[in-house]
Order: sequence, then structure tokens, then C-alpha cells
Amino acid sequence: MDQFTLNLIVVGITFAIYIGIAIWARAGSTAEFYAAGQGVHPVMNGMATGADWMSAASFISMAGIIALAPAGGYTQSAFLMGWTGGYVLLALLLAPYLRKFGKFTVPEFIGDRFYSGGARLLAVVCLIIISITYVIGQMRGVGVTFGRFLEISTDMGLYIGAAIVFAYAVFGGMKGITYTQVAQYVVLIIAYTIPAIFISLALTGAFLPQLGLIGDYAPAGGDQAFLAKLDQVVTELGFTAYTADTPSMLNMFLFTMSLMIGTAGLPHVIIRFFTVPKVADARSSAGWALVFIALLYTVAPAVGSMARLNLTTTMWPGAVTGNALDGDAISVEAIQTDPRLNWVKTWEQTGLLVMEDLNGDGKIQYYNDKNPAMAEVAAERGWAGNEVTKIDNDIMVLANPEIAALPGWVIALVAAGALAAALSTAAGLLLAISSAISHDLIKGSINPNISEKGELLAARISMTGAIAIATWLGLNPPGFAAQVVALAFGLAAATIFPALMMGIFSKRVNKEGAILGMLVGLIFTAVYIFLYKGWFFIPGTAMYEDVPANYFFGISPLSIGTIGAILNFAVAFGVSAVTKAPPRQVVDLVESIRIPRGAGKATAH
Repeated sequence: MDQFTLNLIVVGITFAIYIGIAIWARAGSTAEFYAAGQGVHPVMNGMATGADWMSAASFISMAGIIALAPAGGYTQSAFLMGWTGGYVLLALLLAPYLRKFGKFTVPEFIGDRFYSGGARLLAVVCLIIISITYVIGQMRGVGVTFGRFLEISTDMGLYIGAAIVFAYAVFGGMKGITYTQVAQYVVLIIAYTIPAIFISLALTGAFLPQLGLIGDYAPAGGDQAFLAKLDQVVTELGFTAYTADTPSMLNMFLFTMSLMIGTAGLPHVIIRFFTVPKVADARSSAGWALVFIALLYTVAPAVGSMARLNLTTTMWPGAVTGNALDGDAISVEAIQTDPRLNWVKTWEQTGLLVMEDLNGDGKIQYYNDKNPAMAEVAAERGWAGNEVTKIDNDIMVLANPEIAALPGWVIALVAAGALAAALSTAAGLLLAISSAISHDLIKGSINPNISEKGELLAARISMTGAIAIATWLGLNPPGFAAQVVALAFGLAAATIFPALMMGIFSKRVNKEGAILGMLVGLIFTAVYIFLYKGWFFIPGTAMYEDVPANYFFGISPLSIGTIGAILNFAVAFGVSAVTKAPPRQVVDLVESIRIPRGAGKATAH
């Protein structure tokens, strides 16, 4: 059976499961649409939360970022520590208290706690900005994955993905999304770990990739540690050692913290904890989510490092058992004729991988041509520069099974897993947008007397509109996709997380403090990023070149969310100290929330 047919069968089966679940779990009330009727078991909610969080960025991009990072793989461990650490914050500081509050959405909590419709609307604005910027990448990831594995155009793949999301998100709401995400988690975790096990066995002899990462390199007879072999190969070619220390511990700390508190402040993740029956279940489901997320996140470093070594030894076959430069680079003829290298031609067709024989010697030299030492080697050997002129981070996980020559069914499984990861997160984000518009904007401000049936209709129309906008943005993605991810996390860290923390743990912070704090966090974080990325990301409008030498106090735009959060806290407490204290009923509300037991059903309508 050819690869295309295998891809079609495996992806088709998973999609049939998703749609079948959506029909079975169709939401019939606003409680089911927004919060699955508060009846989800904590283990299942943990699994659904894992799928909700492990997006296309986690499944497709993270290992690629770790594998190809110019500064080495260690620096990129901030993604692993930040994203998983955020769930610890959720479990300890937010989840049980928000569930005790008993409402449906984050803006509703902020509006009630700070007794202000303005605070609620500001939270809605932040939520929509964060969710829209995040969902663009998910929809684009769907299109790219479909385009590659189903051999159709990226745009057509995006249309199909949007239709699938529409089928189970618009009709099922949170109820349909939750049970679909359970199925998607099973698909994506199997798809991620099976190739990693195969590759770990081949490279290290260890069944568990986590152990293979710290094990010995099998092709060399086990006399050399795997990571030592990887360092040897990449440094020989002029790249930074894979295990090199970070060039800026301050930036790494701030970036990790920004990802942590950004994760804890992401609205599509927080609303998952409104779906469980009891307060204790919210904390329990956060713990289960950590377990399910750890299954992928502890494998990701192994996937990244093994993919990097496989790629490098493919380009320099002599590096498998010896030194890379002792032998010749891979030949253009081999790429054209060897069936094991079909992946090169396939990925070149996507534009995500580009190889060019610059010096016409019939070989493809892959090395760091920006390293002065390698420039001397290149001059001696007649090389004209690095001939792997483009290799996108996103291909490393998707192409990994092909590079390692794994069976076709594994490749098809990876395709299904990548789609499951992108679709699950897209659905969660779209629900967050929908609930913000229908529940917080329409019911909360425009038409408080809207009927439950009318609100449910408004929610479905809102989600349909959000899917249409996300599809359009996916078809016409801004040229700043990588930058807006940092903006989404930075904004969540600098706006929503501090507001939630102060709303739960401080009885003194009032509406003036909360609103001004969120505004300062929002404006400061956005402006700092715009200084380096361009105003509203318009090309050519950046005030400073995005290089470490230009950073204020050495702080990268990727890390600025932490500083924005600190300013939010400082302004909120400072303003609250010189303005009127919150009314007694709000103080009583905070005291009630702080006792994480006795929460009943949602009382939002």
C-alpha cells in the first residue's frame, strides 16, 4: 500500500471518530456549551486539558526549535520548563479557586471580582487578542500538515481542517470539544512516542527515549555517550555545541517565567477547570493534565536531539561512525535516486526545505558558514557556503520518521497526531473567543436579558465567525507568525494572570487598581515587542534591530511578559492603596473563593 493511501486511511479514521463523538456529545444548553455541564471526570478532563494545551507548537514545532536552535538545545529547555511549570501554577494557585467561583469565563470572574463592567470588557479584549494570535498558527499548521501528507494544497487542507473544527466545536461546544480532545490526546501521544521509541532503539538501544537521551550511541558500539556524539558532530561542522550553556541566564530565567505565568493565564486552558463537578476535581484534573503532558514533554528533548543527529549524519554519512569531514557530503545523485531519501524531494516541494548545489560539485555541504573556522575549511575545499539554504523547524518532527526510514504506517500516524494536536487547541481557543463574545459581551453588556436559547445561538454564531476569521488569517497569514506567539504569551502573562492572582489572593485590590494594572501590563508589553518587531508588526517600522546588543538591560522581547506582569502587580497595588477599598460584598466574595470547598453548580445564568 502506498504512503498516500495509508495517510488517507489513518487520518480518515481519526476524523470519523472526532465527528462521531461530536454528534454523540452535542450541547443542548449553555452550561453544556460553555462548561460541559460541570460533569467531566477529572482524569478525562486532565487528558482533554493535555490535548488542549499540546498544540501544533508543542507537537510540530517544539522539538524542531530544540533541535535547530543556533544557541544549542539547552537554552530551548525554557519551553519545556515554562510550559509545564505553568500547570503547576494553575493547579496550586488558580484552578480550585476559579472552580469555586462557579461561573463560566475568565472575564466574568474579573468583572465580578473587581465589580466593574469596564474590567470585564478589558479582559474580553485581552482574551480575544491572545486567542486570535494563537489560533492563526494552529489553523496554518492544519493546512501545512494536510498539504504535505494528503498531497493537496495547503489552502485546501486548511478548508478541510476548518470544516472538521466546525463540525464538532460549533455543535458540541465544550461538551463535544472535551470528549473529542480525549480521543485527540490518545492519537497525538501515540503518534509522538512510537516514532521516538523506534529511533531511540536504533540510535541508543534504549526502549524509552528519555533514557536514550542520556544513554550511549549504539552505531559506534556504545563507547560514546549519545549527547557527546551529537556535540562532536555539530561542533565539527561549526555549529554551537548542542549541550552548550545559555549565553544569557537572565533572559532564560525571564523567558521561562513568562511562559509559566503566560500558560497559567491562557484563557482557553483556564476554562477547562470550569468543567469538573467539584473544587477538588479542579486541582485533581490539573495534576492529571501534568501527567499526560509529561508523557510528551519528557520525550520532546530526545526527539529533538535524535532528529538533529539523524539529519546531520544523513547529510554527512561518514559521521555515523567517524568524523563528518573525513568523508564526503551527501551527493545530489543520491538524493535523486535513493528511495530512502525521498523525504528530501517531498519536503522541498513544500518550500520548508531548500538545498542548492552552490559550487556545482554534485554534493550538498551542510555546515555553519558563519563560523570563521569553517570559512577557512570551506576555502580550502572549494565550498561556496552552506548548501542547505533553508530548513524549517517545523519539519523536524514530521520528517523524523522519514529521515529514520521508519515504516509507512508510522509516518501516517504522525500525520494524524499533528492534525489532532492542531485541531484540539484550535477548538479550545475558538470556544474561548465564542464564550467571550456571547457570554461576556452580549449577555454581560449588550443584552443582559437574552434567553438561554438566544445565548446558545449567539455562541454558535460567534464561534462560526471566529472559525471564518481564523481560516482567513490562516489562508493569508501575517509575516510575523513567530513573533505573535511571543505576544500572546506575553500578554497573557502581563494582563490576565496578575488580575486572577490579585482577584483571588488580595482583598484590598480594587477596580481602579485592576484596570490600570491590566492597561499598564498590556501597553508596556506590546510596545516593547513593537520596538523590536515593528509597530503592529508592520515591516520596516521597528525602532531597534532585534539583536541582544540592542535590548534594554539585556531583556529580549520574548521575555518581556515577566516584566509586564511585575508592573501590573505594582501599579494595581499602588493605585489600590490610595483609592477606595472594595465594597464589603466583594471582600466576602474573596473570602468565599479562598475556601476551596462547597462549590455548587455554575450560577452564570
